[in-house]
Amino acid sequence: MKPGIHPAYRPVVFRDRAADFAFLTRSTATSDTTVEWEDGNTYPVIDVEVSSASHPFYTGTQRVLDTAGRVERFERRYGRGRRGR
Repeated sequence: MKPGIHPAYRPVVFRDRAADFAFLTRSTATSDTTVEWEDGNTYPVIDVEVSSASHPFYTGTQRVLDTAGRVERFERRYGRGRRGR
């Protein structure tokens, strides 16, 4: 790798305020705000809107879609497609 052309890769805290969840990882993302972490060190913090703690897929609160019902409703509304034109 060429020296001096890559961004700094350092510890950063990502915080999901909606779920009151934060995790420390390494990233090249930058931030002007900092937070004191559990180990007593201060790290840059990046606030995110969705994380694994608040995303419906990970929390199990996702909606199950009735795809068969959607297809039938589409066919009722627009008719069956003309195949073999």
